[in-house]
Amino acid sequence: MQSSKRILVAPLNWGLGHATRCIPIIHELLAHGHQPFIASDGVALTLLKKEFPELPAFELSSYNISYAEKGKNFKIKMIWDSPKVLKAMAKEKKEVKRLVKEHGLDGIISDNRLGAYYKKVPCVFIAHQLNVLSGNTTWMSSKAHQKIIKKFDACWVPDVQDKPNLTGKLGHLKKSKLNIAYLGPLSRFEKKELPLIYDLMVLLSGPEPQRTFLEEKLLTELRGFEGNILFVKGKIEDEQVREEIWTSNGNIIHYNFMKSAELEEALNQSKQVLCRSGYTTVMDLAKLEKKAFFIPTPGQYEQEYLAKRMQKQGLVPFSSQEDFCLNDLSRIVDFKGLTQFESQTDYSALFSVFCGTGAVAFSRVKENSEPTSTSLST
Repeated sequence: MQSSKRILVAPLNWGLGHATRCIPIIHELLAHGHQPFIASDGVALTLLKKEFPELPAFELSSYNISYAEKGKNFKIKMIWDSPKVLKAMAKEKKEVKRLVKEHGLDGIISDNRLGAYYKKVPCVFIAHQLNVLSGNTTWMSSKAHQKIIKKFDACWVPDVQDKPNLTGKLGHLKKSKLNIAYLGPLSRFEKKELPLIYDLMVLLSGPEPQRTFLEEKLLTELRGFEGNILFVKGKIEDEQVREEIWTSNGNIIHYNFMKSAELEEALNQSKQVLCRSGYTTVMDLAKLEKKAFFIPTPGQYEQEYLAKRMQKQGLVPFSSQEDFCLNDLSRIVDFKGLTQFESQTDYSALFSVFCGTGAVAFSRVKENSEPTSTSLST
């Protein structure tokens, strides 16, 4: 029986994916008798405070990252913003150090927050990108990312180690000195057999301005859709807002956001899903075994890679944001859809890294947590 530990969980505020995939981690910490503390900024922090209102929550310095208005300028915008990110990381390190000392924290779980690290306590980094795709500079961005991860005591990858897997070359290295544990895909949802109410669910997320660009395009294109649409905008606000628009062929029900329980029910009640190809969304759809259509964020290499990979495997079709039209959705019937991995993760072993027995724990997790898939192919 592990003694109770105070663990800081700090996801990056980059859309909602990093925060939402921390939700099952937080639930497991609570189930194992530990005390989670939440730290982030922006919509990621707001979302987790709504999900866990009883937990201590703290605001960290924002990286203030936004997408370029044109996808082709994505890399240039990231390079331009890099001094701002480095400055925020330096502030973040000081803030995390203060939180550790003031609240007696025993460890840190950082989901892609590069500065959420303090050398005097065990620190874990969650990442599905061990290789960071950036076009002709992939080798450089990957080495830089791996160098940062190496500072942490362990790296948890939300995928399976062997084939078939979800991340492909993103989450797998041919050779590595990193202390890696594969968790199996993470999802806050459970598959349920519920009546299908919605013919299509639109699920948006991601940084601005691209989230708004896609919302505006879809609201125009989908007016000709035959059937009922549930449209979740992914805008985390103080109050939930519901609107309904009747069209000549059905209706569109709009929500600004949904909390996890509502979203789980709605996804299970939806025949097919239209969304970004962010990795957290891919994991959720695999858990729920859904058919989907992907529109990757323009210029984001990771999402473009995942979308192309899923289409090549015959699982999920995709279109660019610029080229998408309503008729593209008819392609969904020709694809298999995503399939759930049956995974067994030993969280007691994983969390023992915070109890001084992490090296033993990680080798045990790798041996005993080999998830299998019924039909997903690489």
